Formats: sequence, structure tokens, C-alpha cells
Amino acid sequence: MTASRAPGEPEVREFEATVESIDGCEVVLSETFFYAESGGQPADRGTIDGVLVDDVTERDGRVVHALAEEPPASLSVGETVSAIVDDAFRTYCTRAHTASHVLYGAARRTCEDLGYAGFDISAEKVRVDLTTATPIDDADLVELERLANRVVWDSLPVSWETLPESEARAVDGIAFNAKTEEGAMSGSEAVRVVTIGGGDAGDKGDPEEGDAAPAWDVAACGGTHVRNTSEIGPVSVLDRSNPGEGVTRVEFAVGPTAIDHDAAVHAAALDAATGLDARVSDLPDAVDRLRAEVNRVEGELRDARTDLLVARLGEFPRTEIGGSTWAVGTVDDADPNDLRGPAENVLAGDGEESDGDASDRGAAGDAPDAIAAVGAGDAPFVVVAVADEAAGAGGGAPDAGEIVDAVTDEFGGGGGGGPTFAQGGGLDADPAAVVAWLRDR
Repeated sequence: MTASRAPGEPEVREFEATVESIDGCEVVLSETFFYAESGGQPADRGTIDGVLVDDVTERDGRVVHALAEEPPASLSVGETVSAIVDDAFRTYCTRAHTASHVLYGAARRTCEDLGYAGFDISAEKVRVDLTTATPIDDADLVELERLANRVVWDSLPVSWETLPESEARAVDGIAFNAKTEEGAMSGSEAVRVVTIGGGDAGDKGDPEEGDAAPAWDVAACGGTHVRNTSEIGPVSVLDRSNPGEGVTRVEFAVGPTAIDHDAAVHAAALDAATGLDARVSDLPDAVDRLRAEVNRVEGELRDARTDLLVARLGEFPRTEIGGSTWAVGTVDDADPNDLRGPAENVLAGDGEESDGDASDRGAAGDAPDAIAAVGAGDAPFVVVAVADEAAGAGGGAPDAGEIVDAVTDEFGGGGGGGPTFAQGGGLDADPAAVVAWLRDR
């Protein structure tokens, strides 16, 4: 068996070993400090006798190094070779992996009924999947980031040991998921346990309050880790999502990506503060004031638009249809749903008198029994509104829904509605033709 020594001795970057077997580009060494991909941590990069290592996997208890090209003749079974693990990539993965444990420890202190559903390290960010009783919101994200960075600042020790499985499972508060942390199981009944801080993870004492230092996190894990949380550097929470029911995915960055992200956020906050003539710390209040102003202006705009539509519908030429007075015309730049309120206002006698020939237009207060508005533009629609007292057989005016059905039967499209209001869309006709048809019914 050539189990990787990387988890136990993560600082080793160069070593010598004997070649045990070669199969094409796949090489097995007598021992190795290359980390084989497992549990969300990617495989190490590096070289063996100068040949690039393309991938590292564990297969049948042996660590297999996949080379990027056919090994040279000097790299043969029984020979001693020199291997180099890519320092920058290993360092990043080691910091990122420990950071995921730190973040989980923060979640222990902010979430109820917390569970662990796995994690993954990519070149730009790290994800941790959590199961929680309630969804994680923005305030929770901010607190997770704050607590994680506090742990980095507090320089907590990180240690690991191998325990019998029964003993490991009995550790108070241990995060234990054999499916997602298969690297913690060494192919036997032994389990590798990683601890951040001291004491038990189940103790939620707060170091910020001067409590005795509890373990920040304890987990079954087979990955590589730093020796002290101060080595992680800044942790920047990027986003959250919900990949499955009851699961929240938290994405964060460490190292240069975290630094660049925080700088970008700071720059955006400064730009926003400048635009609002406020300090960054006052941005929430400034945004609240701006939102209130926007709501006020939008309300005034809606009122003005309603008044404009009331005036436009009130200007429609009147015509007698079946003993009822109808106002029929076209309207620009309006949505069918925008017309209901204005139409009801006009039917109630709130329309305005307009210039023009009064012979075919109603005087102010002379409300029609019904209104038919046809939308002008590339997507003609029809809206029909009938006064309550005029609707139905007893009132003399036709059912609004029946009128819309007749229009769509004649000009295509579809729609529907009730006796006093209906609408239809998708008409295949010029709006003026629809208006003429309605007036001549």
C-alpha cells in the first residue's frame, strides 16, 4: 500500500522514492507526498524527475501518479526518482481546506440543526454545502465571514490524529460524513480527525467574550491542513445558493481572490457613497432615503399616468350600439392591465371634456355605458369595460367577456374576462380596423 503521506506531513514539497510500477503514463512510487484527489480537495500538481504530474488518484489502496507524457527511460521500475509537489497550489488547497472547517465552525455558532453535505475547492473559490433548519440569509453570511476571519486572527492551532472509528464517532460535536469525506477513512476501522482549537467542538463558548478556548471545529477529514489558522489569510464570503432541498451552498474565497474581491466591494461602496454624498458607514440610511424618494416619485408617476389614461379614454368618440353608449378608440403606450382603473373612473363619470366635435364625444360627467380600448402598436390588444349597472341582459350593454370573444373570433388571438371587464391580445389586424369593426357592430 502506498497511501499518501501528504495529509500527515503537508509541509513536505520535495522527496525521493523508488518506482514500484509503471503502466503507460501511470506511475506508482514506494511512498509519496502527492495528495490524491479526495473529498472535494483536488489532486496535487508537480513533477516526477522533471515530468509533469497530470493527475493523482488512489486506486485499490495505491496512489497512482498520471504523468502528462510517456516517462523517459531513466524513470523505470526500481529506480530512485526525485519528486516535487507544486508549492503554490498545495499551499492554496491546504489553506482553502482548513478555511472550510473554520467556516463550518462559524456555522455551528449561527445555525440550528446544522449538517455537513460536502465541499469543493476550485481555483477561484471554495464551496461548503450545509444543511440547516432554516435558510441562511444575508445577515448570516456576514456573520459567517466575520467569525471566520476572527478565527484566522486568533491564530488557533490545527491538529490531527488517527482514532479507531468507534472512538472518532464518539467525539463530541464531530462532523462525520463518510460519503463526502472518504479520505478520512483509511481503508480500515481507523479515522483521521482534524481539530481546530482545543476542547470539544460541541462547546459553543465564544472566545470574543473571554471564554475558555473551546475547539472551534472537529471533523473526520483526510485532507491537508495548515498548522495554525493564521496561515489561512483573509476569508471572503462570495455568495450562497440552494442546490437541493434543505441545503445551502456557501461560496467563499481565500488568498488573492479574497483580497481582490474585498477590494472590489470596497471600491463599489466608495463609489456608491460618493454618488449619494454620504460616508460608507451611512450607506444604509442613504439607500433607505433614496428608496423612499423613488417610491414617492413612482407613486406620483403612477397617479399621473392614471390621470392621463382617464383623460385619453374620456376623449374616445361615443357611438350608440344596441341602445348603449359606447366610447371606442385606440390608446398608445399602455398595457391592458393599466387600463382597468382608468376605465372604471370614466364609466363612473370622471372623464374630462376634450376639444373637438362634441357631436360624437360625451360632455364632462356624461359617462358612457361601456368602453372599448384597442392598443395601438405592433401587438394590438382590446380591453372592454362595462358599467356595473349597464352590464348583462337587464342593463342593455353586452357582457364584456362576450365582446372580447367576438373580437378574437374576428381578428384572432385570445382572451377572456367577466361581465364588467375583459381583455384579449394577439390580434392579427390593424388597430384602426378593430375600432371600426367595434363601432359598426
